[in-house]
Amino acid sequence: MFLKKKLPALALLVMAMFFIAERTLSEEVLTNASEVLRLSQEQAARALPIAITGVVTAAEPGWAGRFFVQDASAGVFVNNTDGVEPAPGDLVTVAGASMPGGYAPCIDKPHWKKIGTAPLPKAKVPTVEEFIAGGEDSQRVEMSGVVRFAFTNADRLGIQMVSGAYRFMAYSPIPRGINPQALIGARVRVRGTAGVAFNAPLRHFLTIVIYAPTVSDFVIEEPANAEPFETPLTPLNGIAQYRNGPSAGGRIHVRGVVTYQRPGQDLFIQDTNSGLQVKTWDGARFSPGDIVEAVGFPGVENFLPVLEDAVLRKVEGHKAVLTPTAVSVGELQMGLHHAQFITLKGKVLDRVMKGARTYANGLVIANSVLVLQTSNLVFTAEKEPAADDSSLASIPVGSTVAVSGICLLQSAEDGKAKSVQLLIPSAKSVTILARPGWLTPRHLLETLACAVVVIVIGSTWIVMVLKRNKALRELIHERELDRKELQKAHDTLEWRVRERTRQLKVQITARKEADLQSKAVLSERTRLAKELHDTIEQTMTGVTLQLNAVSKLLQQSPETANHHLGLARNMVRSSRVDLRRSIWDLRSRELEQFDLATALLISGNQIAEGAQIRIETETRGKARPLPETMEENILRIGQEAITNAVKHSGATRLVLELEFNADKVVLTIKDNGNGFAPENCLGPNEGHFGLLGMSERAKRLGGKISVNSTLGVGTTISVEIPVEDNSAAAPRAAEPLPDELPGYEENIPHSDSHL
Repeated sequence: MFLKKKLPALALLVMAMFFIAERTLSEEVLTNASEVLRLSQEQAARALPIAITGVVTAAEPGWAGRFFVQDASAGVFVNNTDGVEPAPGDLVTVAGASMPGGYAPCIDKPHWKKIGTAPLPKAKVPTVEEFIAGGEDSQRVEMSGVVRFAFTNADRLGIQMVSGAYRFMAYSPIPRGINPQALIGARVRVRGTAGVAFNAPLRHFLTIVIYAPTVSDFVIEEPANAEPFETPLTPLNGIAQYRNGPSAGGRIHVRGVVTYQRPGQDLFIQDTNSGLQVKTWDGARFSPGDIVEAVGFPGVENFLPVLEDAVLRKVEGHKAVLTPTAVSVGELQMGLHHAQFITLKGKVLDRVMKGARTYANGLVIANSVLVLQTSNLVFTAEKEPAADDSSLASIPVGSTVAVSGICLLQSAEDGKAKSVQLLIPSAKSVTILARPGWLTPRHLLETLACAVVVIVIGSTWIVMVLKRNKALRELIHERELDRKELQKAHDTLEWRVRERTRQLKVQITARKEADLQSKAVLSERTRLAKELHDTIEQTMTGVTLQLNAVSKLLQQSPETANHHLGLARNMVRSSRVDLRRSIWDLRSRELEQFDLATALLISGNQIAEGAQIRIETETRGKARPLPETMEENILRIGQEAITNAVKHSGATRLVLELEFNADKVVLTIKDNGNGFAPENCLGPNEGHFGLLGMSERAKRLGGKISVNSTLGVGTTISVEIPVEDNSAAAPRAAEPLPDELPGYEENIPHSDSHL
């Protein structure tokens, strides 16, 4: 039992020794709450290390883990955001870093550990002035006051207390069997931790709240009157008068007729003698003429009496007829008729909108305010927004009106009124007695403004016209001088143009002859280069393949080698024919003997002979002869694609698809070879012209070529040529090639591509 009682003290001693030893290693470690609170904003922002041991004094359920801790020196707020919070009375160690906080320095990024439990620290009893100044933030305090408002929220009781002239809130667990409304008017004592509500950007104090951790921290010192409406009635003009007895400063009971209500804010009542402004938290709504009873606390606002924090009830079965009282300016200036329903005459000086608010649907709501003058008094008449506001907006400035409403005065210390305001119940409370004549100050100002604008515009126009006339005369004189100089220059230029034209005709004629000769030479060179590439170079490729086969098979199979040698001999013979055709511009031998599909198959078999590639052809649509130039170029494109496939693809199967449509011819060459990455193809800059040559031939015929290849899958080359005349093929005739350079070699990398 002795060890159990001494355990918290031993734990505190061990922790103290630990932190003392730790501080000898680092002098900047803060080990008590008062050191943290003494930090300036700049010092706290340096995230100084903190290690303190104390008792948790407050940890509300909605704080997400945050709590207050207090040691022997002071209390401090811990900004714990891990969602796990200790309970009030836990003895904890907290290690973290300093931060400025929104109002006072606190502990940030904490690591806390419960080491036991301990009694809550003794509450300090400050004066209400010390407490309300905010200096007791984070400290455990004890305050007394009268309950003005009470409510419950989940498992918490909230009360608004008044001590002296100051209001503050307090929260505690809900005592068993408590009725929040029965607490209004009771004198209570609350012990708990003081927390400040603040404006974070400005670090300004707003108000202070007490958080009581246990039910025992909420004590009712003097209960409220159980039946406040049973107390004697006080006349409305008597709430600020002398009253003998202990009830002075407590709640009083009044009755009156409702003249006006601002829901959730206040209502105004009056009896036969005077009126009274009643401020209430009650959300009940009353109509003008209802008779109500109110129990509240007498107060003073702008040196005028007011009933605060009132509780209301309607006297059923009674209704009064409201009639405004006509008053004089002198009576108002003496401070009479405050909160009464009165009528007053005046001239409208202005109309303004007050407190405008714009909602999400674009609707703008604002109070309508009329500024009026009567005798030597200027006053305002204000009406809250409603559907009948349009009639107020239509009252002309300068009209004489009679306004009925609730009189709100602002008085000085001597009781005389400084300002007068009328609260208008409805737009019908304003009656127009006389409308202004046309000759009003506003109309005079508008007329004068229009005259000034006309005079300014006319003067400006006259000055501009005079300036433009002067500038125009100067411009005409300059133009005349320029015309004479221009005529002289024109005559000289005309003679020079005729002379120069004669010279240019001679030069242009000579240049055209030179251009024609250059184009003819370039066209012939291009045609011969492409013919050599598409015939001799491809044949030589085939010969090379056959000779390679002969070299490999000469020792093993002489008969097969002789076969390949004969093929090479045939290819050489064919090459001679092609060379002679290129020189003599003869027609394609294949196309003279066969149609386009057969010529493609024969050429492909010749090129792939001995390469172990099976070539297949497929014709779609109705085959028909095409113009010679078109067939010639399609054949050469197919030969180039076959040659590339044989040389580089490693394919075992090659499919040639020829599709005849009404408006186009499509040649597709597919292989099942290695494939390649088109973006890695070698081009003309590296000496590879295969794809360039095929693309040029397709473009010459108005067509397009597409290449699709996938590594390890194969390559597909598609050539699409439009056909304009579908009736018959054009007569075959040799046509010169355009002025583009031909391709000389396939446009692929030799490692893994075959185009």
